Amino acid sequence: MYSYIKGTITEITPNYVTLDNNGVGYKLLTPNPFNFILESEVTVYIYQKVSDDNIALYGFRSSEQRDLFIKLISVNGIGPKSATAILASGSVGSITKAIEDGDAKYLQKFPGIGPKASQQIVLDLKGKIDFENVSIHTQNMVEVEEALIALGYKTKEIEKVIKKLDNSKTTNDLIKDALAMMLR
Repeated sequence: MYSYIKGTITEITPNYVTLDNNGVGYKLLTPNPFNFILESEVTVYIYQKVSDDNIALYGFRSSEQRDLFIKLISVNGIGPKSATAILASGSVGSITKAIEDGDAKYLQKFPGIGPKASQQIVLDLKGKIDFENVSIHTQNMVEVEEALIALGYKTKEIEKVIKKLDNSKTTNDLIKDALAMMLR
């Protein structure tokens, strides 16, 4: 079982990224491949799915995203494709809040999730997601990192700045602070 892989993104497609780690290219199915930057050094959190005819690696930007994916595929009727679609369209914080609040209508907005599936997700997962690991602060930092990557900053630069940020601020304030630090 893998927990994460550090390496360089060498290929980005609509469904997956290729992560080079010491000369081995790992094909990682991911919710949002275009959140990654070509030739950037990243840590990708991994889930390995083994079936009778296939072995697949799913890659995620955060361990919280991976953990939510694992919870979602444990729900009867929700497979990796549906769980990936949910994570591609929503944030970990908003999805877990909807589950905890019993908001099945919110979950229906995701591709491939109808009334029965959304109710099953709420029924199976309500009260079972560890909210200590899915903190708003962690989600804010992931969003800050994604914003800085989208603006073209390198992963090493971003990591240095993120360590200096004040977790108690809003995502917008954190992005402003990070940009101010980057420009110094």
